[in-house]
Amino acid sequence: MMDHSSDLNLDRLKRGGIGVFFRPSQLEPLGIAYDELRRLVKRGEVEHVARGLYRLSGVEPTEHYTLGAVCARVPESIVCLLSALSVHEIGTQLPHQVWLAIPHKADPPRVPGIKVRLLRFSGAAWSHGVLPTEFEGVPARITSPARTIVDCFRFERLVGREAALEALYDALRRRTVSTDALMRVLDVLPSRRLRTALEVIAP
Repeated sequence: MMDHSSDLNLDRLKRGGIGVFFRPSQLEPLGIAYDELRRLVKRGEVEHVARGLYRLSGVEPTEHYTLGAVCARVPESIVCLLSALSVHEIGTQLPHQVWLAIPHKADPPRVPGIKVRLLRFSGAAWSHGVLPTEFEGVPARITSPARTIVDCFRFERLVGREAALEALYDALRRRTVSTDALMRVLDVLPSRRLRTALEVIAP
């Protein structure tokens, strides 16, 4: 059998649509069987992070290491709320868990060693204002800045009113979002609390 170990690098993983983190099944199209993956782990070329989750060794971690790990383990997901605020650099919230949305009827995922706060989205909430992105080279999805602000008010009981208001004021002050952008999201995903807040701060 051909030895593919010397070819397993970040460029090859990206060409296969895979990031620094990956699941064993994702390597099969690259011609890397599970037995070879075990040899790569033994050689130190690949790190076994958690059950069913591996990471390419030798690649310097970024600030989004945890998000990359979670999105690799749960590919059918959306980074949202406080985690999305942090990625978009809105407000001062420093979440100690990954806020993640999954389809309404999906089984809750297991992500050993990482705290995950799960929400369930369906219908327009699953697609409207959701952007493609990547963390550690892992393909992922995240709510847009405007959608994230709207969600903070829609789920105010989870994130807290103070966090929602801080995010709104900070995003508008820095022009990360506009009132028009927020209103477009509100037309699809209504929030009376946010509409009230916008009326209060309107010039």
